[in-house]
Amino acid sequence: METQSNEIEIIKNQVAGTYYVATSNIEGITHEESMVFPNGEANCMNWILGHLIYIRNPLLNILGEESVWDSEKFSFYNRGENPLNRKDELVNFEDLKSYLKQSQDKLETQLNTLKNFQPEMIKDISTLSLHEIYHSGQLGYLRRILGKPGAIK
Repeated sequence: METQSNEIEIIKNQVAGTYYVATSNIEGITHEESMVFPNGEANCMNWILGHLIYIRNPLLNILGEESVWDSEKFSFYNRGENPLNRKDELVNFEDLKSYLKQSQDKLETQLNTLKNFQPEMIKDISTLSLHEIYHSGQLGYLRRILGKPGAIK
């Protein structure tokens, strides 16, 4: 039986780690709390989680999997959007958690079926993985700003 490439093993580990960090940091956060904009302007937890999912969709697509949502319909989570101006459009936080779980299941399934990445995919995959790590860490700071204990010990 052919084994998976080291690159796939690295990304599988990063995807699992990012999911753990993100879900730990959003645990027990209500929708109302997720809509708090620190300093009245910094991105709220709702937008950061939605943005993480929004950018997970291209990762799913690169790996040959369908997105978990229609990017046009959820465009307010795209890079460069000002969530403060579009806060009435942001999705219920519990729904976002469900989309995150769906994206995780799809990523894990797809990564478990691949034997290797095409060379032209490597740069995009590593960049998108870094993106996830960056934003999942931001969720930890937002958790503390909301007065919750740190989730990663």
